[in-house]
Amino acid sequence: MSVKKPFIFGFAGWSGSGKTTLAEKIIKQAVKSGISISTLKHAHHNFDADIEGKDSFRHRAAGAGQVLVASAKRTALFTEKTEEKTPELSDLLSRLDDCDWVLVEGFKKEVFPKIEIYDEALSPEPLFQTDKNIIAVVGIKQIETGNLPYFDRDDVTAIFSFLRETFQSQLDER
Repeated sequence: MSVKKPFIFGFAGWSGSGKTTLAEKIIKQAVKSGISISTLKHAHHNFDADIEGKDSFRHRAAGAGQVLVASAKRTALFTEKTEEKTPELSDLLSRLDDCDWVLVEGFKKEVFPKIEIYDEALSPEPLFQTDKNIIAVVGIKQIETGNLPYFDRDDVTAIFSFLRETFQSQLDER
């Protein structure tokens, strides 16, 4: 059995720029096109994906370092960390099952292909000016992007086509 090496790409931009909304649309388009896709999301704050009062929450609250919840439909692993350090992206990617694409939201300082979601109301300076890993820019209104492709934020078909064409050779090699 061979292990697929997924195409890893990300959406980078400031909070509120529309990364998650675009991610949802790209995920739906990928699934509809037969591309298996996983996502990896960075959170800058303490978050809780468990529901207070449920058994798994109670196990964590009692002090369990890891709680694995499994059913026929879904599996979730909760790991409590004692150090205040975000795991390395490569370590997180290694925990994912085989898939065609991995969409990373956040981790903007890491080295991998990214599409910048730019909104000048949130940041006067686009990330692509300093991040050489930006492969395209998505925004509300056209800005000068040099040699980088620019897409309107609502043109999901064009953005998806760009991703598919950019990384089609990786898909074909499988």
